[in-house]
Amino acid sequence: MKRARDFGIPFSGRPGPLNAITDIVGLEVGYSTLWEGEGRVEIGRGPVRTGVTAILPRGRADRTPCYGAWAALNGAGEMTGTVWLEERGLCEGPFLITNTHAVGVVRDAAIQWMRRQGYDCPFALPIVAETSDGLFNDMDGSHVKPEHVFQALDDARGGPIAEGNVGGGAGMMTYEYKGGTGTASRVLTSDQGSYTVGVLVQSNYGERKSLRIAGIKMGERLADDRPSLRGGVTLPDNRARYYARWTQDANQLPDQTGAGDGSIIVVVATDAPLLPHQLKRLAKRPGLAIGRLGGVGAALSGDIFLALSTANADVSEDGAARNVQQYPNLNLTALFEAAIDATEEAIVNSMVAGEAAEGANCFYVPALPVDRVLALLAEHALLV
Repeated sequence: MKRARDFGIPFSGRPGPLNAITDIVGLEVGYSTLWEGEGRVEIGRGPVRTGVTAILPRGRADRTPCYGAWAALNGAGEMTGTVWLEERGLCEGPFLITNTHAVGVVRDAAIQWMRRQGYDCPFALPIVAETSDGLFNDMDGSHVKPEHVFQALDDARGGPIAEGNVGGGAGMMTYEYKGGTGTASRVLTSDQGSYTVGVLVQSNYGERKSLRIAGIKMGERLADDRPSLRGGVTLPDNRARYYARWTQDANQLPDQTGAGDGSIIVVVATDAPLLPHQLKRLAKRPGLAIGRLGGVGAALSGDIFLALSTANADVSEDGAARNVQQYPNLNLTALFEAAIDATEEAIVNSMVAGEAAEGANCFYVPALPVDRVLALLAEHALLV
């Protein structure tokens, strides 16, 4: 499948060989995607459009923790384990992403999996993040089970990875187009150390009119093909309000319609030897990429970011003192720029890969019209 830059959409920076988070040597990604049923929601029966995404920073064979940190642009969301991460500066075990109401079962299953894999820790606090697929999926139906978490973890691999309607991103929407999972990477120049920065996003945010690609504000010119309810489904009042902006004339709705609310989870991984305080700085940078594309960190958006480093192979917390490497603080700008550029491309990749689909309550989400995007970019001589 073609990705954004394959169509000539311009991005800054030099990508790695895979242009994916898996350009970080050893890092593995796995998915479990649940997709079944159609029509009106019957809680517990579907329709189901959801899943689990799993990231193993050093791969299945290496259970050594990584230095890590987190940050939020807007905190209307959840990422478990962040208090311990903040205190300790270490990511131990897998990182998982799912839907809002599946965080608990995913966290509990991750603990079971870690024990089966032989993680030697007195207690486990896995990092699990979420974005809401409640418009598109029977999110109250508890469809994500422990076996789906085990599948995502056991299937985690390096190499090229799928994007769009997969894993935890299955039921997500970005700028009112089908979005979901996206990835990209950047490689620093030799004088900067030739380090790699890889990004994976679960993208579920943004209002159409705000969309910018390559700096061009194009969302308003693409406003004719918006999500919609199909099939004449009648909804109870307590559900109808969630779909109000797609069942009424958007121009007649009050300003506080939830437009642009949603969430995005961004994982930034690097092989540069960054310490936790430096990773904290790196973890703030995806917000600048979201702003480039027109995101504003809306009031009900959960924009939460994790940064980790696979360098410093020995980060044990006991025993004798040990030496670690540290990237120069004053040289971090190149890594910041790489993270911003890779996040921007990963989000666009999630939309390019996202396939139009109908979900819960016959809610239809269109795909990004790539041909129209290319035509708008061509008007500004921006295609490469």
